[in-house]
Amino acid sequence: MMPEPPNPQPFLNTDTDTELPRENDAGAVFVLQSKGQWWHAGFHLTTAIVGPTILTLPYAFRGLGWGVGFLCLTVMGVVTFYSYYLMSKVLDHCEKAGHRHIRFRELAADVLGSGWMFYFVIFIQTAINTGVGIGAILLAGECLKIMYAELSPNGSLKLYHFIAMVTVVMIVISQLPSFHSLRHINLGSLLLSLGYSFLVVVACIYAGTSKIAPPRDYSLDSSASIRVFNAFTSISIIAAIFGNGILPEIQATLAPPATGKMVKGLVMCYTVIFITFYATAVSGYWVFGNKSSSNILESLMPDEGPSLAPTWVLGLAVVFVLLQLLAIGLVYSQVAYEIMEKKSADVNQGIFSKRNLIPRIILRSMYMVLCGFFAAMLPFFGDISGVVGAVGFIPLDFVLPMLLYNKTHKPTKSTFIYWLNISIIVVFTGVGLMGTFSSVRKLVLDAKQFQLFSDDVID
Repeated sequence: MMPEPPNPQPFLNTDTDTELPRENDAGAVFVLQSKGQWWHAGFHLTTAIVGPTILTLPYAFRGLGWGVGFLCLTVMGVVTFYSYYLMSKVLDHCEKAGHRHIRFRELAADVLGSGWMFYFVIFIQTAINTGVGIGAILLAGECLKIMYAELSPNGSLKLYHFIAMVTVVMIVISQLPSFHSLRHINLGSLLLSLGYSFLVVVACIYAGTSKIAPPRDYSLDSSASIRVFNAFTSISIIAAIFGNGILPEIQATLAPPATGKMVKGLVMCYTVIFITFYATAVSGYWVFGNKSSSNILESLMPDEGPSLAPTWVLGLAVVFVLLQLLAIGLVYSQVAYEIMEKKSADVNQGIFSKRNLIPRIILRSMYMVLCGFFAAMLPFFGDISGVVGAVGFIPLDFVLPMLLYNKTHKPTKSTFIYWLNISIIVVFTGVGLMGTFSSVRKLVLDAKQFQLFSDDVID
């Protein structure tokens, strides 16, 4: 049984509009167990943010160029750290008031006092979780295909075969019952992200200084309108790379009282971010410029001609990426699993009882099959990142935390922090709207270039 916070308050049951005590909430008791330390939260945060999506940073830079690319990457980093810090302060404020929120949707509905906000956050989180789940499985399948193509250039297996293999593995490991049970996996994920970032940087430096280095062109599109669309798509991709959208659920895994612990986890996470993001973006864009693929490993291992770096370096990087994708898929599935468990499980019976185990296996397997199916059907990894960033991550990570902080801490209109928060809300609401339009536009344009269950990932 999960320990109760001091002066616990009941949480909203959205189906019946009645109060549901925490001890009867299977999603809280089973999935969001509050047992972790601050470094566990750091592991979870790093896995949620620092993933193989950083391999799309050179691709994002090709729509922005050097100067604007650096600027956007830095601004996104500063704003998201500030945003997550404010979110943590809001959660700490609520906990000190005797009401520890463990779900983003309940926090938003309670603080903003709007029932529709509950369903809005559920919709956005579902878009994020499903989008990241699809992207993780798609990229993992692509990694397997890369290794297979090197070992058997004329092999008959297609991308969707590898996606199916990844989906089966995800079905098996998704049966880990709680978010807290992923802590050791997510420590490994942190180390893997550092490992493949280092290998990719080494490979890019080798490729850029070799005799077969590709010609470098950093120019943007000649059409002004296309440059604008590409820029907003790139900004949406960077937002998706920095986003997580599940910070309250991660903070829920901390043993109470959680006050102050999340900030330490954020510092750990952003230390890894600083090391990996800039190194990958600079090295990849420096070598390939506006020819950067949505997966920089594809650029380093072109379909035609030899690899641009030692095969063993690239192969090891692919293995590291593949392994970390399994952890990312697990982390972003936790909100969906928590919702499922809250409705399907019986908290009065054991977490591994037959009554709870069978529904868990069935529901989690169905969820992974759904993600795998769409990954195979729509191989748009770069485009999916842009759409998810604009529709999902920007509202949750760049807008709502500012609103929640202003509502709970009530800074006066004469203070700098009040107007800073309002400015971030206004700017990123506009960026989100433009990013949504440009990302969906690119998705529609790319849809004309492939067939269902294509063997190629479209850039």
